[in-house]
Amino acid sequence: MTQVNETKDIFGNIMEEMKKRIVGNESVIELMFASLLSEGHVLLEGVPGIAKTLMASTLADTIKMGFKRIQFTSDLMPADITGGNIYERETSSFTFIEGPVFTNILLTDEINRSPPKTQSALLEAMQEKQVSAGKTTYKLPEPFMVIATQNPIESTGVYPLPEAQIDRFLVKIPVYPPSLQGEVDMLLKKREKMFADVDSVTTKSKILKLVTEIKKDVTVSNQILEYIAKLVLATRSIPSLALGASPRGSIALLSLSRSIAAIRGRDFVEPDDIKSIFFPVMNHRLILSPEAEIEQVRVTEIIQNILSEVEVVI
Repeated sequence: MTQVNETKDIFGNIMEEMKKRIVGNESVIELMFASLLSEGHVLLEGVPGIAKTLMASTLADTIKMGFKRIQFTSDLMPADITGGNIYERETSSFTFIEGPVFTNILLTDEINRSPPKTQSALLEAMQEKQVSAGKTTYKLPEPFMVIATQNPIESTGVYPLPEAQIDRFLVKIPVYPPSLQGEVDMLLKKREKMFADVDSVTTKSKILKLVTEIKKDVTVSNQILEYIAKLVLATRSIPSLALGASPRGSIALLSLSRSIAAIRGRDFVEPDDIKSIFFPVMNHRLILSPEAEIEQVRVTEIIQNILSEVEVVI
């Protein structure tokens, strides 16, 4: 239970530091940290100005690890992300210049502002945690996590992410504007100081240790595995869905549930852990059929129906 208690304590400290800058969004912060422990990537979706970028940068500040930000624009090139070989006259040779992807936490701001070719430059980095340039492959630092922000698809001047790339994100988390009280609390913080200072409460080496220990020590029973499989299979037999979740969705639920359980102070996964993460893991993996889109069927409702219909056998 040592590493579980340590994970819970570290997350509590991270939350306290993030609250110096962020109002609300506790569940979003929990999912972001759990995704880091699960070696996954995060897609935050919401309108501009609701602290998506601030949450990502503050998380990096509290963990004391490398952080870089890329503002995606319509003229951004793949090499602007990954880097590339530059010819040097003095030596008559090519030298690889690392792009901003060579960091621990990479914030790709407004990822759907760039065309698919540029978006796909992240595919190898996200999946293989490496960059290929010519005949050479360069490993990315560990840990490596992409936190992408995305404007809602109905905003103008955006390009929907290709299915092959959006499936690489462990979770897609909707971020909403604050309530009235939340808005007041935010203004009170900003009145004192626009960006409060935060302290680093853990280190990169400690996070890497937790990643390994959570995989080894957090138990997932056969009943929970069967529950995950039933939930994912249910997404493949719904008429209003043109595409259900792939096996990558099952693996995502397994991996993230372990981290969530550890954050909540347990060395075993409960059904409620699966239920709490099912929406953020699945909502970007389910593709509506054309007929369902015309009828304005909501993926949220489909996910809620699946959770209510699939029974847990313990």
